[in-house]
Amino acid sequence: MAFIVKKKINKKDYYYLNENKRVDGKVKTKTIAYLGKTKKEADEKAKEMIEKMKEEKVESLEKEETKNIEKTEETSKTEITIEELANFCKSKGFIFRDSDIYGGFAGFWDFGPLGVELLNNIKKEWWNFFVHEKENIVGMEGSIISHPKTWKASGHIANFNDVAVYCPKCKISTKIDKSEIGKVKCEKCGGEYEVKGEFNLMFKTKVGALDAVDAYLRGETAQGMFMNFRLIQQTSRMQLPFGIAQIGRCFRNEIAPRDFLFRSREFHIGEFEFFINPEEKKCELLDDKHLDTEFDFLDEETQKTGSDSLKKTSIREIFKKGKLDEWHAYWLAEQIIWFRKIGLNEIKIREHTKEELSHYSSATFDIDYMYPFGSKEIAGIANRGQFDLTNHQRESKTIMEIYDEKYKKKVLPRVIEPTFGIERIFLAVLSKAYYYDKKRENVVLKLPPILSPIKAAIFPIIKKEEYEKLSKEILNNLRKEWNVLYDVSGSIGRRYARNDESGTPFCITIDEESLKNKDVTIRIRDTTEQIRVKIKDLQEVLRKGIHGENILKLGKKIETRKKISGEE
Repeated sequence: MAFIVKKKINKKDYYYLNENKRVDGKVKTKTIAYLGKTKKEADEKAKEMIEKMKEEKVESLEKEETKNIEKTEETSKTEITIEELANFCKSKGFIFRDSDIYGGFAGFWDFGPLGVELLNNIKKEWWNFFVHEKENIVGMEGSIISHPKTWKASGHIANFNDVAVYCPKCKISTKIDKSEIGKVKCEKCGGEYEVKGEFNLMFKTKVGALDAVDAYLRGETAQGMFMNFRLIQQTSRMQLPFGIAQIGRCFRNEIAPRDFLFRSREFHIGEFEFFINPEEKKCELLDDKHLDTEFDFLDEETQKTGSDSLKKTSIREIFKKGKLDEWHAYWLAEQIIWFRKIGLNEIKIREHTKEELSHYSSATFDIDYMYPFGSKEIAGIANRGQFDLTNHQRESKTIMEIYDEKYKKKVLPRVIEPTFGIERIFLAVLSKAYYYDKKRENVVLKLPPILSPIKAAIFPIIKKEEYEKLSKEILNNLRKEWNVLYDVSGSIGRRYARNDESGTPFCITIDEESLKNKDVTIRIRDTTEQIRVKIKDLQEVLRKGIHGENILKLGKKIETRKKISGEE
């Protein structure tokens, strides 16, 4: 606020306009202008100056607001249909239709050069978080075909059924859950479904030549972990509670594959079975970090009223309501924490109603994500109890009990099962990352750097031997740790655009200054800001950037736009 002050200098009055401002937590007074020698003159000048200051402040705020709006428009989330995303993925080498030269084969997809890198990075981050960073989880990889009795014991032959339905109005065939008969309408046109009957989702095959027997491609990875449970416990010397994790291909004979990767016939599941003594109710790993984890929740009671309104709640609150036990609460919180770690903060949790629970589950929660085609399941977590081990013990005539050191007796463990659809995570990560930048006039794929298929691209500014030699030295050094790209084709601006569309977070330019000063320019994908760093520090700077740290402070920021920047 501005105000008038009077000062006496050599016994004469002088008037000034002062203003108080808070700087670093302290109020400081600043003299703005001299107003004159009389109170009247000072009042008139002060009034004019204060009005002018107000106008300038409003103008400044309007400019700032306009700048923020423009910035928001340039970088705001771009809405994209699932068909557009599929076409983008094909054009950039992420995903292709399987057997494309023959017109494709519904429900099957091939991952291209960029797609396989992104898929593997998602699997790697999952494995690091849920296996390598946990003391009580070990991994395995099982066969996709098991003994036929496996699926009898698991209940999949008898219970792994969906209901085939047909919409006469829009001629669409699809499937629904048994609990949805008469309750849901066609998702395309709102018409009434005709029920065509139940069908089993298991893929049947033959094993053997002359005396071939019926077998099945696995519909889930879980059964391999249950069947190997005792062998893994013995060989890894794990004690209850502990888990077995696996990421692998699964197969389901979907009646109507749709929505790109979301519902396909061949896909990857990442899941683990966590084995607990049935008498063990306490989870020592469950702490305030987990209990205070908040999320949007659709509970059973709300769904039964016909509403899909979400409530903001926490793990602590749903635990108090008795919707899950401590171990179930712990692993649900860990799932939410992992999704947020890879940037999928928009997930919500839906509680299964009693009518829709799987044959093996006493409590299940879906983790849903808002895809371009609606809010759908991306992961889940179920309390499988002792269902699987009990059935395998009965069907195989093999004892599945193990000795629990803590309780000093043999027990048949109960199981909590977190499950993740890897392709569905892939699809969520891609759809969230897709932006069209109006200023750059190209797509910017804002993937989390840790997941990006290519971590950095190296550009010699011009095609000259000395530039290319240094660029190749940098390339070969970085390749020891990451998947990086060398690009010398076209203008720097065009090279930037290509890498924006591929999701490359950092582009490194080698110019004539690099030859003299042994430094390079790093351009940051999301903001186009650039810094100059020494070549000897480059690997460490990239390492920090890839793991989410802001690297602007790690080098000398380039304030002026140069031709080498490619932004002109």
